[in-house]
Amino acid sequence: MKFYVQSPLEQFEVLPFISVKAPILGDFNLSLTNLGFYCIIVVFLVLGLHIVANNSFKLIPSKWSVALESAYASVQGMVRDQIGANNEIYTPFIYSLFFFIIFANLNGNIPYGFTVTTSIMVSLGLSVMVFIGVTTLGLQIHGIHFFSFFIPSGTPLVLVPMLVLIELISYIARAASLGVRLFRNMVAGHTLLKILSTFLYKLFTSSIVVRVLTLIPFAIFVALIGLELAVSVIQAYVFCVLTCSYIKDAINLH
Repeated sequence: MKFYVQSPLEQFEVLPFISVKAPILGDFNLSLTNLGFYCIIVVFLVLGLHIVANNSFKLIPSKWSVALESAYASVQGMVRDQIGANNEIYTPFIYSLFFFIIFANLNGNIPYGFTVTTSIMVSLGLSVMVFIGVTTLGLQIHGIHFFSFFIPSGTPLVLVPMLVLIELISYIARAASLGVRLFRNMVAGHTLLKILSTFLYKLFTSSIVVRVLTLIPFAIFVALIGLELAVSVIQAYVFCVLTCSYIKDAINLH
């Protein structure tokens, strides 16, 4: 039996979805890629869910409304625990970030879908956005005293240059680590599912005996799909928890 497996990384390629050429402007080419298309879908799904679950004009809340209120309460509790009760002003930002990431992750689990967060540009873009925002917040609150964040208290003067360099590298690494963590976990999970699904398809198209024996690895494959769904939710939660932690550090200079 011969197995032919396409590259599992093909599912992460950014390709033109709709392309328009304008010969008037020479080589001008306006394209909407699959990445941009699915980003639009994610935004509309998030907005659509909140429009459908809107309970402003109803006396009895719907199931969708109760679910969203529970989600908001969870995010609010996360912000309260991580940043403090006096800083719940950041709840809308964390809430929006959480829903964008979780929908972007879950959307990629639909057959023939595209996972937005498997694009390093999107994942790093989110983390760099958080990094710039946190740094701006720290400078706005503390001014030049913000740079004391890079000098641990009680540091001997001789060690200050070396420790400042280490702390600066560690601080800048946040901009990459936050996005790389999300990108790595989503790519790894989808790559594994792609490889397993390709082999299972080949086995199910073989003899009857092989098909029956394939039911066991297929059950494992279904369990892995459930695990990938859980990972999609967990990664959104971890991203938001770390964002709250960075905001707390910028506020309190810890």
